[in-house]
Amino acid sequence: MNLELPPRRVNIIQGEYKVSNDPAVVLTTILGSCVAACIRDPVAGVGGMNHFLLPGSAEALAGGGDATRYGVHLMELLINGLLKQGARRDRLEAKIFGGAKTIATFSNVGQQNAEFAARFLRDEGISVVGSSTGGDHGRKLEFWPVSGRARQHALTGAETQRTVALETRPAPAPKPAVDTSVEFF
Repeated sequence: MNLELPPRRVNIIQGEYKVSNDPAVVLTTILGSCVAACIRDPVAGVGGMNHFLLPGSAEALAGGGDATRYGVHLMELLINGLLKQGARRDRLEAKIFGGAKTIATFSNVGQQNAEFAARFLRDEGISVVGSSTGGDHGRKLEFWPVSGRARQHALTGAETQRTVALETRPAPAPKPAVDTSVEFF
């Protein structure tokens, strides 16, 4: 008699990443033009997923923007999170998902995201063992971080538009700077 426990679903939203070594965990997210990188170490039995809105660069982060929106930041956090859980960089393998062109009149940020993720992983020496990027519909993604299994479901037009609405929300306004000057009188 197989008494397998039901999977424990952990949803990842834009700007987040999660790492797990629990075989019962399934990481999930919904993507439009955003990209999710799913990376794991098959020997250590640990994996994780991120979800980013924009490719980003060191210059973008230096401008004081919200770092969690950028792939460059979330890729580093995910890889470092895996290494902290016992993964070794030379054994990491990745799958890339998302990057749809969900609004015809917008620039193709989805393609830029997907290209960034592939380039970043190549530059880091991490093998990409699978990908599903592009198209004009969003995706619901499930990733089992220990086994590396991934499954996606195409979203309908209405579901894609709801996802686009979430992705195009403005970033929270930066907090006003605290005045640390001292006035002598």
